[in-house]
Amino acid sequence: MEEVILIRYGELNTKGKNRKIFIDRLEGNIKKKLSSYPDLEIRAYRDRMYLYFKEYEVNKILDNIKDVFGIQSFSLAKKINNDYQNIEDEIMNIIDFSLYQTFKVITKRGDKNYPLISDEINRKIAHRILKDTTLKVDVHNYDLGINIDIRAGYAYVFFDKIKGAGGYPVGISGKGLLMLSGGIDSPVAGYLSMKRGVKIECLHFASPPYTSQKALNKVLQLASKYLNYVDEVIVHNVNLTDLQLLINKNVDSSYSMTILRRMMYRIAHRLCELRDIEVIINGESIAQVASQTLQSIVVINEVTNRPIIRPCACLDKLEIIEQAKKIDTYTTSILPYEDCCTIFLPPNPSTNPKLKRVLINEERFDYEKELDKCLEHYETITINKDNVNEILHIDEDLF
Repeated sequence: MEEVILIRYGELNTKGKNRKIFIDRLEGNIKKKLSSYPDLEIRAYRDRMYLYFKEYEVNKILDNIKDVFGIQSFSLAKKINNDYQNIEDEIMNIIDFSLYQTFKVITKRGDKNYPLISDEINRKIAHRILKDTTLKVDVHNYDLGINIDIRAGYAYVFFDKIKGAGGYPVGISGKGLLMLSGGIDSPVAGYLSMKRGVKIECLHFASPPYTSQKALNKVLQLASKYLNYVDEVIVHNVNLTDLQLLINKNVDSSYSMTILRRMMYRIAHRLCELRDIEVIINGESIAQVASQTLQSIVVINEVTNRPIIRPCACLDKLEIIEQAKKIDTYTTSILPYEDCCTIFLPPNPSTNPKLKRVLINEERFDYEKELDKCLEHYETITINKDNVNEILHIDEDLF
């Protein structure tokens, strides 16, 4: 008898002829996630994957793979000879029946040449348990689920299905540039994008000295949360101070936020070109603030032809907060360190900006020159598990 981890794909099973590409990507991501266990062996098949381990702490391995996108569920299983009598005897030996009152046997016969059909196996094992123990059958509300997976030459017996992260393996869908502000919404948008297989790089705008080092550290702390799902996170930090001061000086106050957002998208667009990134991602939720009304979105989007993905667009604030708590970004997001969007916030930002008026305002200053400066001097920070503590260098009183 041998212990293995049985991994189920879930949504990957719908991929038809492209399934192998998705499975190969998932296998590679699992290997990266478990790189500290070099002797692990992964055997990937069309319908599931098996992870063989040696003398490692299995609970740590199970905890590590629960956040790998592309895994629907997984189980710690016993791999045994598939002779029926051996299956029956092993089940009777490995279960402490005194811990349970009711049970159900669930057999999946992957080997269609096996001499017994699934229902026969279920009935025969149930009969043995009823005869030798005090347990009763309950097919709806059972304490003990005995799962048997019959394969050619082997059978896998397991008792629990652990829910995985679901979605697609990160990287299978291409790359996205996440506009990571430091608020509640954008970290959630990044998580939801990764769940759909998008590999993300982060773009953060800072305006020193109006925004502090603690505000940047806050963003790096948020980005580091993604190390639960990927092996590294790249953060591009762009200094927006001079451009923001020009906007504040030259633009009608009600239009300053709209034009600031347009400048941010222009920078994001150029960075996508430089980094070979397909889409821009942000945490906007429809009508949550003035710059997120549909009318504002239309005017702001006009500066780029890159697709803009808004995973939080149709979630309300409470739903976004719930998701932020789930991925452990909420506590960091609510720390009181202002980002560049809040320091010059106008008293009455337009919720229905007109493109003609926006263009008139933008003609009042040479923003192209400032955009060039922003992209000549931006900082790129790569965070991984080896350097995360050094990169963050966070004061003890910050978190």
